[in-house]
Amino acid sequence: MADYRIVPAGGGERLRVRDSAVLFKAVAATTDGAFSLHERQIPAGGRRPPAHVHPDRIEAFWVLAGEAEFELDGELVTAAAGSFVLVPGGVTHTFGATTAAPVHLLVLHAPALDDYFRDLAGLWSGPEPPARDAELALMRRHGMRASQAD
Repeated sequence: MADYRIVPAGGGERLRVRDSAVLFKAVAATTDGAFSLHERQIPAGGRRPPAHVHPDRIEAFWVLAGEAEFELDGELVTAAAGSFVLVPGGVTHTFGATTAAPVHLLVLHAPALDDYFRDLAGLWSGPEPPARDAELALMRRHGMRASQAD
């Protein structure tokens, strides 16, 4: 019999990262590390991750509602609801909601990256945002590189 998993509506692992609500539907433990998948709600004008590169990982975004802004190798692109954005390994990127409205995304990392988000949620759990250097150090520990600007 095949091994399968169903995560009901609203189910999954919830995290709070920066100003965003993150709901993991698939994590490394359930995919043998092949990928992780989460829904993400980003408030209008919310803080963006520092521009970064995943040398050995694909990151994909499906914009479910609202408009997302992506910076991809220095080019600013707006993606409306229904858009799909594929960021191959090696592409410097960051993303967020426009300043006018929140955005709802589905985000996939292959291989999985859920451990990073748990650590990031811990880093952001204090009353004040962490120092940018602390966030960049965490990114490096999880195999990411900061952009040349950082």
